[in-house]
Order: sequence, then structure tokens, then C-alpha cells
Amino acid sequence: MQEILASLGIKALNEMQVAAIAAGKTQQDVILLSDTGSGKTLAFLLPLLERLQTGVGTTQALVITPTRELAQQIEKVFRSLKTGFKVTSCYGGHLRETEENALKEAPALIIGTPGRLGDHIRRGNINTAGISTLVMDEFDKSFELGFREEIAFVVESLPAVQKRMLTSATEAAEIPDFIRLQEPVTLNFLSGEAPAALTLKTLESPEKDKADTLFRLICMLGNRPTIVFCNHRESVERTSQLLADKGIVNVFYHGALEQADRDVALCKFRNGTSNVLVTTDLAARGLDIPHIRYIIHYHLPQNEDTFIHRNGRTARMDASGTAILITGPEETLPPYIPEGTETITLPETATLPDRPQWSTLYISAGKKDKVNKVDIVGFFTNKGKLKKEDLGLIEVKDFIAFAAVRKSKVSQVLQLIKNEKMKNKKVRIEVAK
Repeated sequence: MQEILASLGIKALNEMQVAAIAAGKTQQDVILLSDTGSGKTLAFLLPLLERLQTGVGTTQALVITPTRELAQQIEKVFRSLKTGFKVTSCYGGHLRETEENALKEAPALIIGTPGRLGDHIRRGNINTAGISTLVMDEFDKSFELGFREEIAFVVESLPAVQKRMLTSATEAAEIPDFIRLQEPVTLNFLSGEAPAALTLKTLESPEKDKADTLFRLICMLGNRPTIVFCNHRESVERTSQLLADKGIVNVFYHGALEQADRDVALCKFRNGTSNVLVTTDLAARGLDIPHIRYIIHYHLPQNEDTFIHRNGRTARMDASGTAILITGPEETLPPYIPEGTETITLPETATLPDRPQWSTLYISAGKKDKVNKVDIVGFFTNKGKLKKEDLGLIEVKDFIAFAAVRKSKVSQVLQLIKNEKMKNKKVRIEVAK
């Protein structure tokens, strides 16, 4: 355990994580309720890890998540533990053939979304006979998103489950009988309050169309990482375009986008190519992007749970953050907003924030091509003559990669590397669209 914590840069587990590990040792089934950003992923991965046995050639544990982004995040955390156990994730938008190849040699742990897991089980790609540990992360969201039938199929396909852990950041609806919980112990670490580091503010729009108010607010906030939440996909794209037309660099993200477009949008937001992400509530869970400073509720959340999860993208762990609700002339604040919440007054004039200093380059090679971050750094520093400070965040996926490069250096770099090979292979490198 000490080696794991050291590899994660953590001195000690928090109270919730310690309780989850203890319950994992003594209880058959556990329901873990804890605030967003409190470390629930480690709280279920560490007890799960203690149950994994070496030398077993079958899958031993399954984690079901509501979104592909959450699946990716959990896989990333598990790999960072450096356990030596094989792990793979399965989700829609990911090439099924790639997953099938990864499943041929059974991983000890599989993480996935309900639909894709069900598909693999029906095709015989996942042998469920040895799965003894089941985790359902954000289980309330899975039911809310309409995955009930698929979850029922997956759970009923697991004949050997001995331990179950269900997690959520809200006190959820009733748990269906088909989950087959056996006298579960509930660990409730929900504070019922906004994180201490989270500041709530409100802003009144004089017009029903709040786009101009949003623009002026972002101008006031400056170029700090900001997520703007809308209630509908169409509103996301419209709002994103309106901001772009006014000179605000932003990216948008919602569930109808192709996986490649979602990857590009999130990468640009993570690496600082864009400091504004306009999105639906899809981004309210599963996105672990550090240092998000502002959450803007452009559309009022539909319920308190949504409000909590949106705000959970900021003020994570020890960081601080601010959530701002914009109300139109005909809107009133929800009852769960405390009386006396500070109201923002916008300046008379709006000055565009500084444009981001980074650009994102797309690379047509990834992990499956034996390309890693070290290869990409070496390529850009040696062939592209970049200094380390001119290279930002690098993300390597199965067949593609992204690299943040200082915008002022992009033209020069592309010119220098246009005829160069990466690991003896011709690779397409261009500014990500």
C-alpha cells in the first residue's frame, strides 16, 4: 500500500477511503456515498485490488460506469497503481476490434459502459465465470441514463460474484433487485454541503437570451479554465458559436459527437488550447480535469443532484473554485441556493481575454503503433528543434496522439518535421481541427 501511495504522490488515504477498504475486507456488499472529487475511484479500486490474485488467467473483477470518459479515467488511475495486473476498458465509440484483441488474453480487470459490456458478453468475448468482484461507479447515473436493461443483462451474466460495491455522489434512487445486494453496509460520507473551497455566485441577465451576459462574464473572468453548462446539445453548439463569433476561443462537447471529436475537444481544453468548454451534463461526471476555476450554469440545472455534479468539476481536493448561476428575467433561483448568495455586477465595458498561447497538434500514431510520450517529446525536440518549455501536455491514445505546442512555434515546427519519420514510420502531423 505504501508503494502505491508513493507512486500516486499521496501521503495518506482520507477517512472515506480508509473506511471503504475496511468495509471491503469485512462486508460482502457496500454502498459508498461520497462527494464528487473526494477520491471515490481509489476507494473502490484499492479494495478491488486486494482481491485480485496473481497467476489467474481469467477476468476477476468488473467495473460498470455510465460514460466512456469515466471508464477511461478509472483505467488511467488503475494503470497508475502499477500493479502488474492487466486491465482494459470497453465503451461505445471505441473500435470493437481493438477491444476484442485486448480481451483475447483475459484482463484481470475490465472497466466498461453497460451497452458495450453487454455486447462483448453476448459475443463471447468476455468470460464471466471467474468474475467475483463487481463495482458499479455512479450507479444512479447509469439508471438515470436508461441503462437498466443492459445492466440487468450484464449483472445476470455474472454467476460467481461474491462482493459488490456501488458508488455515487448523491443519495440515489432505490437499487433494483436484480443487483442482488446482500445486506449491504452503507458508507455515507456526503457532506450535504458545497465544498468549503467552492464559492457560489449569481448573475442576472437583463434579456431572456443570456448569450451577451455570458460573453461579458467570460471577458470579466479572463482566461481561466471555465466550463459552461447547457441543458441541451443544440444549445451547446449555438452557445459555442455565439461565443466564437464574439472572439472567445472555446470548444464544445456533448454525447452526439463522434468519439474523435470528443477526444479533440477535451484534449484542447485540458492542454490550454482553449480555456472555455461549452457542454451538456455529460461533462458533469467522469471528467477529471485539474485546475478548473469556474463553473457557469448558463442554463439552470434541472435538479439539485445535477447542480452538485456540475460543481464537482471544480474545487476538487484542496483546490478552490467558483460556480456562477445566470438567471434570465423570468427565472428564479432554485430553492437549494442559499439566501444571500453574492450577486455579480459586470463591468460597463467588456475586454476580450488574452487568447490561449497553445495549439494542439494531431499525430496519426499511438500506443498500438508502439509510440509513447517519450518518443513524441524526442521527435519534437530533436527534429522540430523545440525547447521543453515550448511543449505542453501530450496525450497518447490507441492509434492517435495529441501534443500541445506553443502557438508561436507551430508553423516553424510543421515546416521542420514535414519530411521526418517517427520511429522509422511516416506519420501525419497537423493542427488538430
